[in-house]
Amino acid sequence: MAWTAWARRRLLPARGDQKWPSGETGGAAPGTLKAVFFIFASLCAWYSGYLLAELIPDVPLSRAAYSIRSIGERPVLKAPAPKRQKCDHWTPCPPNTYAYRLLSGGGRDKYAKICFEDEVLIGEKTGNVARGINIAIVNYVTGKVLATQYFDMYEGDNSGPMTNFIQSAPSNSLLFMVTHDDGSSRLKEDAKKAIEALGSKEIRNIRFRSSWVFLGAKGFELPAGIQREKVNHSDNAKNRYPGWPAEIQVEGCIPKGPS
Repeated sequence: MAWTAWARRRLLPARGDQKWPSGETGGAAPGTLKAVFFIFASLCAWYSGYLLAELIPDVPLSRAAYSIRSIGERPVLKAPAPKRQKCDHWTPCPPNTYAYRLLSGGGRDKYAKICFEDEVLIGEKTGNVARGINIAIVNYVTGKVLATQYFDMYEGDNSGPMTNFIQSAPSNSLLFMVTHDDGSSRLKEDAKKAIEALGSKEIRNIRFRSSWVFLGAKGFELPAGIQREKVNHSDNAKNRYPGWPAEIQVEGCIPKGPS
């Protein structure tokens, strides 16, 4: 019996040292588990791709990528473009008013302009602006343009014809005046009195190449507070252009007269 026990210990390894022949393990081989896991993962990936393809609309790939990338971004709010107002005002005029804008000439090439109810009465595009004093007459009641004319105050004797033109305006008229280049060299006393009668406070102060704009009323009074007149004198130390001051402007809204 002792010999038999000794032989068993020599022929059989200890319980903890037992090794099974290849392919005869007590459980599933590690390679089999990996294969099963790989197949399961592949099926999951395929199904996820199928669902994603069904959910995403049929759009170009670049657009889809942009849509995914833009998720979470803050929306950009764009303000609408401001609506253009009559005569390029910043804000609209109230109802039952006329919009106007008077701009003097600036330098040699920036021409004077008169705008009334969004219509350019005198300007470069209309071809009726020139050196001197430019005048437009408008019926205050109807808003209809009655006449436009320019008068050279540097050459020729045009002060008298301008005086007659101003005095020919019917009652209840608006008279818009703007200078381009020089408006004073040949301006005579009768013309100054005619312009003063329309409400001007600066006509006697304008000098050689002064920038001047004026809104006059004949036969009625304009409401207080309306921009009516401005002047800017030529000064070699301050001029914007060589020999000329900067252009000036007035604008506003004139209450319409009773029809």
